[in-house]
This record gives sequence, structure tokens and C-alpha cells, in this order.
Amino acid sequence: MSKSDKSDDLNDLEQAQLALVRAQQRAMESGAKVLIIFEGRDAAGKDGTIRRVIEHLSVRATRVIALPKPSDRERSQWYFQRYVGHLPAAGEVVILNRSWYNRGGVEPVMGFCTPEEHENFLRDVSTFEAMLVESGLVVVKLWLDVSKKEQAKRLEERRTDPLKVLKSSPLDAAAQSKWDDYTKARDEMLKRTHAPRTPWVCVRNDDKTEGRLNVLRYLVNAMAPKDIAKKIKDPDPKVVFPFEIEALTDGRLER
Repeated sequence: MSKSDKSDDLNDLEQAQLALVRAQQRAMESGAKVLIIFEGRDAAGKDGTIRRVIEHLSVRATRVIALPKPSDRERSQWYFQRYVGHLPAAGEVVILNRSWYNRGGVEPVMGFCTPEEHENFLRDVSTFEAMLVESGLVVVKLWLDVSKKEQAKRLEERRTDPLKVLKSSPLDAAAQSKWDDYTKARDEMLKRTHAPRTPWVCVRNDDKTEGRLNVLRYLVNAMAPKDIAKKIKDPDPKVVFPFEIEALTDGRLER
């Protein structure tokens, strides 16, 4: 990438961030409630993308939620219960860095839930999300995907870079060894939980710079009033695109 291209990308990023700030100002004035769900494979770039999204947003009106594994008490509750208290109030943006969709991916792959619990989740989640929309929430669901080769590279960096050691997890090794299992779980989850009112939007994120910029563009278009959104380019459809069944076989999502 030339210096000119990098400069253009930085300018586009700043403009998208500025538009997102303006969109949040409008949301705070109108009392809008926004929930953004970030999901994806391990090392798909969720943390870095979220940092770009919130970089200039209001600290008071923006919350990023990344819950640890559930306690024994939480495991005895209704599955969605521990997330409900984190949902946005009027004027707030809440970002879930992983969400209830743990039960659609990591839990069944790693044996942390039963097949019945997994099936119940896939059956119930769209109804739960429809209730959120009916209550006035704007719900955005982003699936970040990455190639197996790029994932391996990023996981190795976690192991060897002292500044990235806190990103490492005991589950990292399974991301590669159980790649096909995660792919199967992803495919089933996307197919069964992609709904007209709460659709999945997919992000090809091998190139983090392009991925972050295009996620910001998408969020501006999803959240901002037309007078703000019209000033920002549409996301590159090769990077950010609505989920379709065909994406599972035509190469747009990594297998």
C-alpha cells in the first residue's frame, strides 16, 4: 500500500469516526438504545475493531461488555439472564464482545453445554432478539471471520509477544485443532439465527485495517440519520456483506 493509499484510509477512518460521534450525539438526544454484538473466530480482530469503534465515543454513554465464564449460580439461571442487566438504556450504546452466541459456537464445540442446551438456544435466540427490537433496541450483529492461516499467525503472536500475552487463552490451541468443528457450528448458527429483524452481517478480517474501516462505515449506515450517513462511503461489499446461505460455500466465509 502506498503512502497516498494509507493517508486516504486514515482520512476515511477519521471521517467515519466523526460520523459515528455525531450519530451518538443524535442517539443521546433522542434516547435511542443501540446494542452491537461482535462475534467471530478466535483472533478474528474483535478487540482491535471495538477499540476503533469506541475511540472517540462518549465514555458515559458507551459500554463494552466482555463477560467471563458463568459462575455456578449463573449456570443455573435462564441462559439469557446474565446479559439482560447489561442491555442499553436510553441514549446508550452497548457493545458485547462475545455474547449469548457463545452457546452457538465455543460451548458446543468445547463440550461446555449439552446438545439439548445448544438446540434450545438456536430455537429461542431469534425470539429473544425480536423482543429486544420490539422494546425499542437497535440490534446490530457482526460476525468477524479470518482464514485458518491468518488465525495461526495471530495466535502465535499472542504466545510470543509480551504485549499480547493477556489476549492468550487456554482455548487458543483448540481454535486450530478444532477448526472444522468451529466451522460446522458457525454455519449452523448463522443459518438458524439470521432473521429479518436481527440479521447477521459478515466481515472478512484478514486485513485488519480494511476490516476496521469498513465496520465503521457499516455502523454509521446502520446507526446514523440519513443526513450524517450520506457523507460516508458504503462499506466495501468484499469486506462487509449481509449473511446469505451461499456465503457458506462460495468462499466469502473461510472454511
